Amino acid sequence: QVQLVESGGALVQAGGSLRLACAASGGTFSNYATGWFRQAPGKEREFVAAIDFSGTVTSYVDHVKGRFTISKNNANKMVYLQMNSLKPEDTAVYYCAADASYSDLLDRRPDYWGQGTQVTVSS
Repeated sequence: QVQLVESGGALVQAGGSLRLACAASGGTFSNYATGWFRQAPGKEREFVAAIDFSGTVTSYVDHVKGRFTISKNNANKMVYLQMNSLKPEDTAVYYCAADASYSDLLDRRPDYWGQGTQVTVSS
């Protein structure tokens, strides 16, 4: 079992940056793929980014490529999402997720979820 806790959400101006963090406990973190999803008001939860167990293979939804960067630190059991050039449409609750299967994570079927952290980007 894996427990995930997100932090770093805030209110920022368009064009600004935020770094989200996800702290993991339980399980064997180095064996898990991890990632980020988000849910905006009135919309379904969507995939944002993922990183495999090795921390070397990443995937992003098209409209955040070049702006967001996912990374992980297995020693500290942390996952990060660096978000640059933020846009109002990035406003959402961001959720950390983990799964033993990278493909399941990419398919929006992670086994484990955090509680979310609010990111609000003003115009």
